[in-house]
Amino acid sequence: MKNKVSTGIMAAGIALLIGAVPAIASPLSERIEAGEPIRIGFSNVPIWGYPDENGEAKGFVNEIALGILREMGHDNVETIVTDWGGLIPGLKANRYDLITGGLYILNSRCQNISFSEPIAQTGDAFIVPAGNPKNIQTFKDILNKDAIMVTGAGYNTVEAAKKQGLGDDQIMQVPGPSEMLAAVKAGRADAGGMTYFEANHFAQTNDDIDVTDPAALPAWTLNYVGIGFREADAEFMADFNAALADYLGTDAMLASVTEYGYVEGNLPGTKTAEWVCANR
Repeated sequence: MKNKVSTGIMAAGIALLIGAVPAIASPLSERIEAGEPIRIGFSNVPIWGYPDENGEAKGFVNEIALGILREMGHDNVETIVTDWGGLIPGLKANRYDLITGGLYILNSRCQNISFSEPIAQTGDAFIVPAGNPKNIQTFKDILNKDAIMVTGAGYNTVEAAKKQGLGDDQIMQVPGPSEMLAAVKAGRADAGGMTYFEANHFAQTNDDIDVTDPAALPAWTLNYVGIGFREADAEFMADFNAALADYLGTDAMLASVTEYGYVEGNLPGTKTAEWVCANR
């Protein structure tokens, strides 16, 4: 399977060509029949989806997506790293055929793209300075303590924070996880709002960072992860969902994601993408 990440000059050249010539979308099934690769877009997010030192696509969302495609008989795959904020626009502009990287299925996103059935469920948490000096556990704590939360631009935590009463003056938005960690370490933010997978990873790899308990947040902040598709590829996504149903929860699937901390409890249960779109 070709899953080397496109980066550097080649990726920049492709971007220039895309900018110069309008992308003409065609159903993914037609592109596959023509011998073209399935293009997966993802951003560099620890645990979820990232390129390793050899340029291979890693992270549990990539592992699951690639595993499902293998089950479908597809091994002509190209993976491409982009900024988090470029995932959905890039998909809609036909730069990618599907997007991974830990996208929560959210109603606001369901208005723009289609989602596969859920592949995981997980909660959010905060990274805080060691010892949690401001005793932050929830969005309400940030609001009441007049603290500053840093999070990723386009992250679901922006919507969640505003739903809990935080204004823009208490929400610092940055490109991604590394910038969130830097802001908390430098004291520019009191807490970093992100997925528990990311927060726990940072706490495990930084002695001066702690992670809060995701169970402290409201139940409605429990989210479901899906793979993003263009609406034009509904037929391919239906086949993908059929393969997903057979693959998810198997010994092979769970073994492929163990190193990322994904356990059986992260399986999405009976929730469907339709339900999640309506309730998140």
